[in-house]
Formats: sequence, structure tokens, C-alpha cells
Amino acid sequence: MRILIYNLFLITSLFFACGKEIPPPTKLPFQPIEKKVYQWFQNQALPNGLLESIEDGNVVSLYDNALASLVFMEYGDYEKAEKIFDFFNQRIHSELKAGVGGFSQLRDRSGAPNNHRWIGDNAWLLIALNNYKKRTSNIRFDTLSYHISQWLIKLQDADGGLFAGYDASGKLLNYKVTEGMIDAFNAVEGYTDFHRNLLNFLQKLRWMGSDKSLVAWPENPPYLYALDLHPWSFLIFENFPDYTLTSANRHLTIRKSTATNKEITGYCFDEDRDAVWFEGTGQMTLAFHFANRTMDRDKYLLEMENCLMISASDSSAAGFPYSSNPGTHYGDGQLWPTAHTKIAISGGAWYLFTKRKFNPFAVGRSKDIPKEDQFWVD
Repeated sequence: MRILIYNLFLITSLFFACGKEIPPPTKLPFQPIEKKVYQWFQNQALPNGLLESIEDGNVVSLYDNALASLVFMEYGDYEKAEKIFDFFNQRIHSELKAGVGGFSQLRDRSGAPNNHRWIGDNAWLLIALNNYKKRTSNIRFDTLSYHISQWLIKLQDADGGLFAGYDASGKLLNYKVTEGMIDAFNAVEGYTDFHRNLLNFLQKLRWMGSDKSLVAWPENPPYLYALDLHPWSFLIFENFPDYTLTSANRHLTIRKSTATNKEITGYCFDEDRDAVWFEGTGQMTLAFHFANRTMDRDKYLLEMENCLMISASDSSAAGFPYSSNPGTHYGDGQLWPTAHTKIAISGGAWYLFTKRKFNPFAVGRSKDIPKEDQFWVD
């Protein structure tokens, strides 16, 4: 999971051709909390266009910046989204196509990369670019999108699965992460042999039919399930059984928020249930919305709001920490020291997606998958 690498970097870092006109900014009937969360995203943008993943931190995550670009587009601020894309567009030859290829998962605020190339983060940048193209018909970033797509496709193994990426030394990470694979499935356009072979791998090696769910780590039963696979599978694959959202109850927990001293009910990364993960809880609220489970959506949005933190630098801005309290991420490694005390991008992004009823996977969802390949359908 990306969090494994994320922790290491956080600890060591404390060390034009155009289509149709860009849509105008959305006229927003902001709800008060929504407005505060969006204000925090606006404040977080650096002069180079990137956003630090946590407030007052020196870590810039590719995944988090893809989320931020989607937030900006959803609220009509295309200029901020384009500044993020421009940063990476200027590095096609120096980074994306250099060496083993791919963009670095993490970098510092100046843009210096840590050189760990992770499949899921690159797929998320492509998902964001696909959304941009759908909204604007602007071909400005088509070359960037093409080369990311080609890099993802080249990670496919003979068995149909996708390797996880490359470590900082350029060594292939020859294991396969379900989360990253379904991100890439959505991000790469169309339905081709790439997609068909990947589905075949998932059916054979990552499908738990009794729970109607994809699993993360079959070789390690205590960490068989990962929360994000439940809402993401439902949002990515057409006709996916909503029972997977009920199966996610194995991750439910009640924890006291460090930020507000309130008890919070929400979802943990895994089945050790030692912390509420606000990103994953936000993902679940969005999936509940599209599953027409509005009572569950509203319940967990309210639970998130019980951990809302006011920004240390702007009292009109607010957001959510990465976790409710100190705990472990997916697996048994500890979260970084400020995971529960500083505002992070990811929880706020998924909270805003739910408020806007926006599925970032929707652009790549309709792939006309033949019925015989939809193994999740009875």
C-alpha cells in the first residue's frame, strides 16, 4: 500500500492547442463546513502549483495532488488544477520517461522527487487528467496522459497482474497491489487485452466470492481485506455488488479523536481497527451515496465533521487529519507522528467529493465490459 512508503518519506523529510472554452467557476451554495474545507485546499497551494499533503509538512504526494486537482476542477478553479498538471507536464522527459519511467510517488515542496515510482499514484494522475479532458476537451495534456498510460501498461506481467512499480534505486517491485491495479484499470482508456487480462488475474487471485469483494493480501490472512478496495471497487466497476459496502463493516471502529476529544465512529485501514481513517471513511460516504444508502452517507459525514480541525494558519479554513488517533496503517507499521494532529489532503478531498456527488472514477467507468468478463456478477 502507498502508506508504507508514505511513512518513510514523512519521517526522513521532517529531513497549446485548446478545445472548448474552460467552464466558468461553479456558483456554489456552500455549506459552512464545506466552504472551510475548500478554503484549506486553496491555502495549501504552493507557488509551483503543488500542494503539501499535510499542513506545515514538507511532503508532496502525487496521489494527493491528483485528488487536489479533481477538487479544484469540481469547484470550477481550473487554473489551480492546470498548475498541478503543468508541473508534471514539464517533467515528461526528465522524470516520466527517464530511467525506469513513471513519476515519483513523493517529493518535497520544491519538487525534488524521492524516486519511488508507484503504480497507484501514477494511475491517479491519469484519472485526474481524464477528468480534465472530459470536462474541457482541451488537448493540452494529451501527451502527458499518453505516456502515463503507456507506463502503466508496461507494468503488466504475463499472468495479467500489474507490478507495483519501482523502488528509488530503479528495482522492479515484483509484487502486485490490488488497489493500484484497479486504479490503473480505470485510468487506462477503453477495454482492451490489458483490461481483460487484468480482470482474469483479479478473478483468479483477488476475488472473495463469499463477500463479493476484492482482497488485498491473500498470503497474509490477518490483512486479507483493505478498506479502500470496498468503496473503490463499487465506484469503478459497473454492476459491482453493493454487498461489498456491507462487507466493509469488518473495518468499523470507535475511537477518540485527538483533535476534538470526541468519540468518532468510522472505518479503519484494516481489521485491527485501531484508528479511524478519514480518507477511507470519506470514500465510504461517496460509495454510500451512489448505492442510494443516504442514511449511511449522512451518518458518516457527520462522524467526520466531529473531527474537523481549524487550520493553524487561517481560522476560516479547516480539514481532517489523516487518522483520529495514533495507530497503525494497513499492516502493523505505525503512522507518522502527526497523522492525527495535522490536517491532511486525502480526507478532505473525499469529503468534498461526497458533498458534490462527484465520482472521480466515472469518466473511466463505462468500458463496455462483456458480461462474460464481469466475474463479480452472479
